[in-house]
Amino acid sequence: MEKIRIGIAGYGNIGRGVEQAIERNADMELVAVFTRRDPKTVSTVSEGVSVLSMNDLHLKKDDIDVMIVCGGSATDLPKMGPDIVKYFNTIDSFDTHAKIPEYYNHMDEAAKGGNHIGIISVGWDPGMFSLNRLFGDSFLPQGDTYTFWGKGVSQGHSDAIRRIPHVKNAIQYTVPVDEAVEEVRSGSGPKFTARQMHRRECFVAAEEGADLKEIEDTIKNMPNYFAEYDTTVQFITEEELKEKHSKMPHGGFVIRSGETGKDNHKEMMEYSLKLESNPEFTSSILVCYARAAYRLAKKGESGARTVFDIAPALLSAKSPEEIRKQLL
Repeated sequence: MEKIRIGIAGYGNIGRGVEQAIERNADMELVAVFTRRDPKTVSTVSEGVSVLSMNDLHLKKDDIDVMIVCGGSATDLPKMGPDIVKYFNTIDSFDTHAKIPEYYNHMDEAAKGGNHIGIISVGWDPGMFSLNRLFGDSFLPQGDTYTFWGKGVSQGHSDAIRRIPHVKNAIQYTVPVDEAVEEVRSGSGPKFTARQMHRRECFVAAEEGADLKEIEDTIKNMPNYFAEYDTTVQFITEEELKEKHSKMPHGGFVIRSGETGKDNHKEMMEYSLKLESNPEFTSSILVCYARAAYRLAKKGESGARTVFDIAPALLSAKSPEEIRKQLL
């Protein structure tokens, strides 16, 4: 079996999850991990995998079919994505929804310049939830779509807090407002603000002597992350953070309520996820889209793509005949 050669750029929670997901896909192999840390200090789960400096990425451009870029959306991916797609076909999980159109344009230009495919904003949201919002909007054109996240750890939001000066570590939970969920499921078609649908709980370990009020204000006023929500910030020790908040559960649901026919029959679609490990599930999706990027590149295609542009069959390791027989 011809194996798709995968590289991982960034070896945090998502990078480690990607490594483990590759082991579950027989048509893939991990070639190298690239890190901004000293490569000698990084140990991979898989044996025999090269760990190299991020500065040496370009030296492996002929040895890797798809690079999965595992950086944070706040500051990493806006630079890493366009830089890396010049040398490799890439997958990333850029998740700042408001900035996706801008990021797509930058990636499209860079990907076409390097004659590569760059599939952006891959995961479960953006990603699988995005597809289900599109399905609902298409199947029930007269209706309303609602997305609820949590309760769970948001990696992107947690990363954004950790980038604040004098923050040693942090975890952020997104929590649906129960009353809003029940009102949506009643089929009444309510209109909500972001603040009415979710709240955010932040647990922060700060450096000794840090201005806690300044950190709290920075969090609560951070645009695109916290400013639009009711947010609580609780300062705790690193030990307590590790003991009580080390797991990464998440989930949520997309609901589309609408009407059909002349009699305005009420219809409702709901797609839900319950995840014990947010990074591992996200990584499993990234790996499948790496397969799609590889296949598109083989056809000579280039430029940026989103999950909307990828045919579902390209994600599967099974043949088209097997898919039609087993899943259709």
